[in-house]
Amino acid sequence: MEFTLVKKDKNSKARAATLTTDHGSIQTPIFMPVGTVASVKGVHQRELANDINPDIILGNTYHLYLRPGTGILEQAGGLHKFMGWDRNILTDSGGYQVYSLSNNRKIQEEGVKFKSHIDGSLHTFTPENVMEIQRTIGADIIMAFDECTPYPCDYNYAKRSMHLTHRWLDRCISHLENLPYKYGYSQSFFPIVQGSTFKDLRKQSAEYIASVGAEGNAIGGLSVGEPAEEMYEMAELVCDVLPEDKPRYLMGVGTPINILENIALGVDMFDCVMPTRNARNGMLFTAHGTINIKNKKWEDDFTPIDEMGTTFVDTEYSKAYLRHLFAANEYLGKQIATIHNLGFYLWLVRTARERILAGDFLEWKTKMVQQMDKRL
Repeated sequence: MEFTLVKKDKNSKARAATLTTDHGSIQTPIFMPVGTVASVKGVHQRELANDINPDIILGNTYHLYLRPGTGILEQAGGLHKFMGWDRNILTDSGGYQVYSLSNNRKIQEEGVKFKSHIDGSLHTFTPENVMEIQRTIGADIIMAFDECTPYPCDYNYAKRSMHLTHRWLDRCISHLENLPYKYGYSQSFFPIVQGSTFKDLRKQSAEYIASVGAEGNAIGGLSVGEPAEEMYEMAELVCDVLPEDKPRYLMGVGTPINILENIALGVDMFDCVMPTRNARNGMLFTAHGTINIKNKKWEDDFTPIDEMGTTFVDTEYSKAYLRHLFAANEYLGKQIATIHNLGFYLWLVRTARERILAGDFLEWKTKMVQQMDKRL
């Protein structure tokens, strides 16, 4: 993997860069649509590639391990071939899913024992087998196995968890040294900073993660219920420690405003289920605020979904038509809303990059945050 800093914003810590893997270049800042189970929910790969057009999407180790299973993925030649996607893929390690299964898992030094949410069967994730699973899935960027702490979190628990994550990281790195690539292309490995919302722990974790010299670094354990200001404070502290010549990935974040604020703090990569999940519930993100398309006020509004036209659906269909589809419980409504939201997120990060390159990012960001913080 190659990471080239193209330009740093003079009035903030935002940066534009290019990240290149064996499956192509990624222009940062970037938002990665979440393809949990080898599918970005509700969107055909054709629309994903042609209309939303991301350089990279995300897959989920926990879900893909359980279904379809690593045996099927290996027979297919890896996730790219299995789902018909020839661009970049990142897989998370399953640490967050294990965190979300708090009533059905047990964390020990060796790893995590958990029950499948599908059939209740028992499984174990260790740093070693999670590396093996991600080798078999075949993503271009793979993540270290970590423990994601809840919010709020006791300081002593956060400290123990952070050190456990660091010990697991050492085991991940050691095991990867003996695991060959499976499909004729390389994989890049990102460790994950933890430490909850405690400054000293975050700093300590960022220093430890930076010391291993990985090709990129991730920030985990945020966007789990903490106030936005605490998220920004932790992200800025960590970005100031992590090396400048490596990509920084803030996991699971967030709203359009969260993304712009964290770009200004030095983050390069983002993912979140929010644009797809909210779309299926009728919430649309636009440059001028959010729209609940189910509201009666849109019943006879024949203007385009979004006149900015970030994807073809924005000008192809009216608000009235989309509201009708939701009222009639037609699947097409959810698909149109999903394509719109993902298109908007990609438009947002691409425009942020343009503004960084043009030298007026901070001014543009301030205006956009004010505009988007409204319900239409």
